[in-house]
Amino acid sequence: MIRKITFSALMLFASLSFAQLGPVGHLTIFSEDGDKFTLILNGEVINDVPQTNLRVEDLNQPYYNAKIKFEDKSLMDISKNNLMLTDVDGIFADVTYKIKRDKNNKTKMKLNYFSSIPVRPDFIPPSNVHVIHYGQPRPVQVVAPVQQPVRGVTQATTTTTTQTGGTAVGVGVNVGGVNMGISINDNMGGGAVTQTTTTTTTVGGGHVVETVEPVRGCNGRSCMTAGNFNAALATIKKQSFEDTQLKTAKQVIAANCLNVDQIIQIANTFSFEDNKLEFAKFAYDYCIEPRNYFKLNGIFSFSSNVDELSDYVQSRQ
Repeated sequence: MIRKITFSALMLFASLSFAQLGPVGHLTIFSEDGDKFTLILNGEVINDVPQTNLRVEDLNQPYYNAKIKFEDKSLMDISKNNLMLTDVDGIFADVTYKIKRDKNNKTKMKLNYFSSIPVRPDFIPPSNVHVIHYGQPRPVQVVAPVQQPVRGVTQATTTTTTQTGGTAVGVGVNVGGVNMGISINDNMGGGAVTQTTTTTTTVGGGHVVETVEPVRGCNGRSCMTAGNFNAALATIKKQSFEDTQLKTAKQVIAANCLNVDQIIQIANTFSFEDNKLEFAKFAYDYCIEPRNYFKLNGIFSFSSNVDELSDYVQSRQ
C-alpha cells in the first residue's frame, strides 16, 4: 500500500511539472555593478536573500508594480510602476532589466530595459542566476554546524534526469538507502539531457533543501564569477591590436567556462566580423549553456556569418 501511494505521489508531481497553466512571462533583473538587492512585486517579497542576478519565472500578469531594495542601505530604493512583461502585441515575453548607478549621483539607482526574447519552455538559465518560480513556496534555508550524527535525522536525495528526443523522463528517489524510480515517456524535444539533484535533510520538523544546478555544457562546470570575468574582459580590451585581443580572449576561454552573455560581451570587443566568428566558434566548447548559443547570431552584421556559425554549432552537437 505504501509503495502505491509513493508511486501515485511521484506521478502527480511529474504531471504538475509538465502542466501548462496558461500564458506566463519571465522576468530577469541583474545589477551591472554587482549590488545585491531584494525584489518586491505588487507588495510581495520575491527573494528572501539579496541577489545580484535574479530571475522570476511563471509570472501571469502583463504588468507589475516593482520595488527594489538594496542590501547596501546607502543606495536609494527603486520604484517602478507598470513593469511590462509583454511585447507590443500583448504576448508574454522573457524580459530582462538592468540596474545601474546614476552617473551624477552614485547612490541613485536606475532600472532600465535591457532585452526581451520569446518565452521558451526549454530555456535553461545560466548557473549564476538565482531562479524563483512565482507562486511556489520558497525553500527555507537553515545553516547550522553539525558536530556529530544526530538521531531522528532523515535524508532524501532526488535525482531527476530529463532526456528529450523520444526517450524518457526519469525520477529516481533515494530515501534512507532505498532506491525507487519511475520513468515517463516523452516523445517531444530536441535530444538534450539535463539532470538536477536535490538533497533534503529533515530535522525535527524543520528542513534544509540544497539544490544542485542542472548539468550543462563545459562538463557541468560553472561559469566565471562576475568579478573574475570583468577583470578578464578589461585585460582583453587593454590590448593594442585586435589580433592580440583575440589571442588573449582564447587564452581566457581555454582556462574557464562562460555563459552565453559573457561570450557575447567578449565577442563585441572585436571590430572585424572574421574575428568575432573565429572567437564564437572557439568559445562554443567552453559554453555552459550551448542550447542558448543562438543568441550569438545577433552579434553579426552579415547573414553569411550567422549561417557559418549555425553550421559549426550543428557539427559540434
